[in-house]
Amino acid sequence: MSAVEDRLAELGLTVPEVTPPLAAYLPAVRHGDLVFTSGQLPMVDGVLSVTGKVGEGEGLVDPETAKKAAERCAVNAIAAVKALVGDLDTVTRVVKVVGFVASDPSFTGQPGVINGASELLGKAFGDAGIHARSAVGVAVLPMDTPVEVEITVAVSA
Repeated sequence: MSAVEDRLAELGLTVPEVTPPLAAYLPAVRHGDLVFTSGQLPMVDGVLSVTGKVGEGEGLVDPETAKKAAERCAVNAIAAVKALVGDLDTVTRVVKVVGFVASDPSFTGQPGVINGASELLGKAFGDAGIHARSAVGVAVLPMDTPVEVEITVAVSA
């Protein structure tokens, strides 16, 4: 097991098997020393952990639940990286995180939601997990998921 997986285990998390793609794409692609993941959903054992729009109010996914979903997206992104490169200790830097939040029109807390992914990556990769980021509110995401996260990481040979 890698040091990254050891740190995740300390948080009570394990790197799952990669969820098979839902359409015509690969979970991750390597180009040179960069690995780009496809957008990862908060899947647990092949099932979305939560659905709906994020916001405050009845019938909406509350921001804290959405933040946990973003964390799960990051775990799934880590799994996509591991499936491609084998050893997570070859990751030298999390370069960029892009997070999408299916938002109620009045919701403006997308950065707080995507912090779930960013904070987990920092815990998993230490200083190498601190990254550039975008957090974007959108009208709808695939399968009515509230959150989708993609990451770009640099890896050593």
